Amino acid sequence: MGVIRHVVCAMSGGVDSSVAALLLKRMGYHVSGVFMKNWDSLDEKGVCTSDKDCEDAYRSCQVLGIPFHQVSYVKEYWNEVFSDLLSEYEKGRTPNPDILCNKHIKFKHFCKHALNTLDADAMATGHYARTSQEDEEVFRQKNVAPLTGRFKDRFEVRNPVKLHQGADPFKDQTFFLSQISQEALRHTMFPLAGLTKDFVKKMAAQAGLHHVLTKKESMGICFIGERNFEDFILEYLEPQPGDLVSVEDGTVMGRHRGWFTLTLGQRARIGGLKDPWFVVDKDVTTGEVFVGPTTNHPALFRDTLQTGRFHWITVDPPPVLVKTQMMDCHFRFIHQMPLTPCTVTLNMDGSLWITLSQPIRAITPGQFAVLYRGGECLGSGRILRLGPSQHTLQLGRERMAAAASLVGPRPGPPDQAS
Repeated sequence: MGVIRHVVCAMSGGVDSSVAALLLKRMGYHVSGVFMKNWDSLDEKGVCTSDKDCEDAYRSCQVLGIPFHQVSYVKEYWNEVFSDLLSEYEKGRTPNPDILCNKHIKFKHFCKHALNTLDADAMATGHYARTSQEDEEVFRQKNVAPLTGRFKDRFEVRNPVKLHQGADPFKDQTFFLSQISQEALRHTMFPLAGLTKDFVKKMAAQAGLHHVLTKKESMGICFIGERNFEDFILEYLEPQPGDLVSVEDGTVMGRHRGWFTLTLGQRARIGGLKDPWFVVDKDVTTGEVFVGPTTNHPALFRDTLQTGRFHWITVDPPPVLVKTQMMDCHFRFIHQMPLTPCTVTLNMDGSLWITLSQPIRAITPGQFAVLYRGGECLGSGRILRLGPSQHTLQLGRERMAAAASLVGPRPGPPDQAS
């Protein structure tokens, strides 16, 4: 009789992780469910939402007949995710805590807990994603710390595990997994890889997991919930009032309570105006936030950006990029936004310049530029710098045209005597 593999499944209290655990059990594995508590707070109504999620996760494990555990990463989340979030907002950027939570909490601390403390052969989550290795290959991976340094591991050559988009294009969640480590990916199973959300809900109903079917999809930053973002962030950062300035003529349109309360593309609250204005840029040095009069103002559209050091899922950049320093692929910086063709240039420091095939609205520093090639998620890098907006380029063209008109037409060549 073969050895029964032990798989630890991360349980969020939702339908996806519940069905992931169900599938693992049907595959014949010994499954344990673990709920992670990452934030310790009450919502506006005085209800601790994580307690309700924990209760739902426990009920799912009871229905499935699998052991239930819970673990707290409140301290780790604060130090490695939330502190980074506050620092990014202070710099005028807009971070993505969901990507960082997966990188630092779920696929680092939780992965180590599953493999080392709970003695699991693999971990699993309810993400809609898949990898290039089969389930049995996951169990053959050695649970060792990743080697570092210039020479890494000369004596053991392993093909890197690739991260591929899930079968359901609408629910594909590789965007949120674009910063996880290769070592964690080697030990991870995604039971929902080939399923659609509708099919997952049907499986949950048939298995008696009715308590998770009525739950709303989690949207937005998990620890804020339904609270007003501006009020929330001002609990942690001192107000930094400044002017809302028209990007068109420099007129002061109103005031704000801090540049970190606003992000590019959002509607600016300006009293006394009939039509809405939108945030198009920020200057942290002066505290000014620039606004434009339409949702598709040219100042919101850009087609070039630079990332910080790029995180490649397979550790090393694709060979074609290493060889030529340039590569064509696809880009997105928001989950579920259409993929945009782009050309990337590799810099000496590991950062990337990304040139898009067309300008995109509200590309936002602090968000992650996630790259795809043929259904494979290559990885991501934090957006640090933006190229000029279409508004800036248009102003430049107008100034050049005006300067040329002042100079007048250039004289032609002197007539040649025949």
